[in-house]
Amino acid sequence: MRSSADVDFGAALSGAADRLHAELGSTPRPLALIDGRSGSGKSTLAADLVARSGGRLQLVALDDLYPGWDGLAAGVAEALRCILRPHADGGSGTWHRWEWSLGRRAEAHTIDPNRPLLVEGAGLLTPESVALADVSVWLEAPESSRKRRALDRDGETYRPHWDQWAAQEETHLAQHRPQDLATFVFSMP
Repeated sequence: MRSSADVDFGAALSGAADRLHAELGSTPRPLALIDGRSGSGKSTLAADLVARSGGRLQLVALDDLYPGWDGLAAGVAEALRCILRPHADGGSGTWHRWEWSLGRRAEAHTIDPNRPLLVEGAGLLTPESVALADVSVWLEAPESSRKRRALDRDGETYRPHWDQWAAQEETHLAQHRPQDLATFVFSMP
């Protein structure tokens, strides 16, 4: 049985997806960015938008780029260099997935320059990335809800790294104020 918190979260995400789907549909080849702290709903919202687009949207999750638990800023820099700038210039970007279990880069992936692109991940909204984007999103959510969702999703693998990752998110918030850079800010329960 779904809790009322899960129902509220689902309704908030659905409302955000409705608004963003309409916005993305009005741009021929949009570049959209979704940022928020861990457990805020970025991945769920992104998956919903890809489904609503009928697979038209390409999706890159920064979880596939961060080089380990201390790699928030490095993953964002890699996305900017290998994905966002090439796509914004009309070219195809190539990035390498981070293999968390081995602690190294793995296979390469290429972005189709002719298809719209959605990138999601913590730390993503910076002045440099937002300048390239058509749509930028910040998801705001209380820590208790975020932590519960993140640990429900990733379990004990994430628990010992929660504070380490949260400190990097705090640095991002202080340096870039992503909520002020966003085209859209959505509050999640």
